[in-house]
Amino acid sequence: MLLAHLAFIVWVMFGALLTRARPWLAALHIVSVVYGIVAELGPWPCPLTLAENFFEVRAGLAPYQGPFMLHYLDAIVYPNLPSALVAASGALVCFINLLIYGFRLYRYRAKRKVQ
Repeated sequence: MLLAHLAFIVWVMFGALLTRARPWLAALHIVSVVYGIVAELGPWPCPLTLAENFFEVRAGLAPYQGPFMLHYLDAIVYPNLPSALVAASGALVCFINLLIYGFRLYRYRAKRKVQ
């Protein structure tokens, strides 16, 4: 589950770099980015976190409390930062990805008008 979490985070952060000329992959990435924003800013737990906690309990371990990013990455990547700042930073990365798509769409439409 840890690898699934990390893979999803990397996909949300850098997926726009892989989607050029692949509309179906771009659509999947946009949905992932929107979900990332909702997961960061909303009060709902991530399904991967719920699954990870479930498997930890089944393995006899005490499940961690709170979001995945705060549990595993906060102390390493964001030492002594408020959780609201961590969430806002994650949402900002997602919004930047959406801006990339907006710019691509703008260029595509401008190119179509010229032709």
